[in-house]
Amino acid sequence: MAGMASVGATALLLTGCGAAPDAGSTATETASDYTGCIVSDSGGFDDQSFNQSSYDGLKKAEADLGIKVNQAESKSNNDFEPNLRAMVAANCDLTLTIGFLLGDATKAQAAANPESHFAIVDFGYDPPLSNVKPIIYDTAQAAFLAGYLAAGTTKTGSVATFGGREIPTVTIFMDGFADGVKYYNEQKGKDVKVLGWDKATQDGSFTGDFEKQDKGKQLTQNFLDQGADIVMPVAGPVGKGAGAALMEAKAAGKDVKMIWVDSDGFLTAPEYKDIMLSSVMKLMGEAVETVVKDDKEGKFTNTPYVGTLANDGVQLAPFHSFDGQVPSDLKSELDQLKKDIVDGKLKVESAASPKV
Repeated sequence: MAGMASVGATALLLTGCGAAPDAGSTATETASDYTGCIVSDSGGFDDQSFNQSSYDGLKKAEADLGIKVNQAESKSNNDFEPNLRAMVAANCDLTLTIGFLLGDATKAQAAANPESHFAIVDFGYDPPLSNVKPIIYDTAQAAFLAGYLAAGTTKTGSVATFGGREIPTVTIFMDGFADGVKYYNEQKGKDVKVLGWDKATQDGSFTGDFEKQDKGKQLTQNFLDQGADIVMPVAGPVGKGAGAALMEAKAAGKDVKMIWVDSDGFLTAPEYKDIMLSSVMKLMGEAVETVVKDDKEGKFTNTPYVGTLANDGVQLAPFHSFDGQVPSDLKSELDQLKKDIVDGKLKVESAASPKV
């Protein structure tokens, strides 16, 4: 694996796997002295993706556990270190950082403040840091199901995916998606094409950031021009650009669909629900609340929580309004594929997958 992805694969080399998130928590009756803090990446807390899902988890902990919450929204990568220092200065009991790009800044502040507790979504450390709990996901597993779904529902025989930054937490989705399409082709004797990503060469289409939606719109339009009718953007807010291009295509009479990532896009990005086939979900809110609850109860550990299909940390979202358009035999095949992955009969592998 080339470039940043190979660096990230090393960063994700982990030695343990945390328990699955609890189903819920009991609200406390009195205000807590505990303060949970959160620092976003440049996508912000309203990105309709991983920042927002993590933030929602902390806000749910606020409601359920009666904790105090402090937050810092990063407008650019240059804000990471100052925002983290501000959280430490505010005497946060646990500071949650969101996204792979905060890996270095979180490590620096954790080393400088060994008595403080941190948790980071989408980044792991090798060797582990004693006061940082990684919350990471083997999203290739759920993305594999999305690829199989896309291959089984495309009308044109071409589907597409693209990323924001070329980092492991992005390419892991693209790897799984491409493998799902490939597996469908092998099982069905088909030749559905994947535009935007070649897993073998680790080469594909990226906008270069998670902010500029016009780039995502242009890439998506290029894919549509090449015949794709289903697109999976892995780009945070840039995915809105893909949604805009697909909505315009739909308005022009084209039968096009989108697969969202991180959250259930039908619910978190409802402006695109008319084209939302499904989503590759990371259940970040549940994991965040559980990590906060454990820390509040004095049970903090640096053992990574690794979300998988087996512990429902990653999932393929419901088909919602497209449910009637997904053939029943395809639904049954997806159910069986999920079972086979959970049972270990079917291996879904990405160089960016957590090693546990």
